[in-house]
Amino acid sequence: MAVLGIITCEILELEFAYLLANDPEIATITVLEDRFSHELSKSVEQKRGCSPKSISYIGEFVRSSQDKLEVIVQVMEAGLHTVIKDLRDGVVHAASEMGPYVDAILLGYGLCGNALKNHEELLSDGGLPILIPMDEDHPVDDCIGLIIGGRENYYEEQCKVAGTMFINSGFARHWKDIMHKGLGTGKFDLAISKRLLANYERSLLLPTPVLSEQELASGIEEFNETYGLRTEVRAGTLDVLQKSWITTKKLVVARTA
Repeated sequence: MAVLGIITCEILELEFAYLLANDPEIATITVLEDRFSHELSKSVEQKRGCSPKSISYIGEFVRSSQDKLEVIVQVMEAGLHTVIKDLRDGVVHAASEMGPYVDAILLGYGLCGNALKNHEELLSDGGLPILIPMDEDHPVDDCIGLIIGGRENYYEEQCKVAGTMFINSGFARHWKDIMHKGLGTGKFDLAISKRLLANYERSLLLPTPVLSEQELASGIEEFNETYGLRTEVRAGTLDVLQKSWITTKKLVVARTA
């Protein structure tokens, strides 16, 4: 029985829920339940028609005897990348705990400010494959690079308007938490956040099958009003994530054949 682990951020909760719920090769989905995993579990249940298994800590997981693919998912808090060490340490710890129970791990992250630049070295202690979504021959830069379709598309839009806030499903749903965490203070300060975004001009929506243009626009209506940004749209894509998923599945199945 092959067991594939996923460690991802709340920002990509809907994308991974979509991917998992629509994959007929998966026999069971187990979620490490906490306040960060609730939305992924709910979305999987809505799309798949049944609830994923729930465990409160990784030691509760028991590998099935069936010859089918199992998946374990841990969802981590959005905004950890604002302190690089917090993100790096959090992912390393999660992978270390999950490692003994799985045959490979797919990270739902990019380089994220180079926090995971050397992810294979950082996570080598467990001796199992640790994969990260790839943009051609290099890891995606971050969750925006993943959804916009790679570095070239990312750079193209930054060149068009340097002051761009890229809006994927996770930012549209969690922007208040992210902004609060990004300020690095115990209390949200609107004046400080407005200064930080003083040179930003637009919000660029990246709709995908998990959240439509209308849903993204609704999610950031208050954000745009608060920071005086206009809305523009560029189609997002799940292609990079799906390719990484297929690669990881093939690897884990080959390892357990």
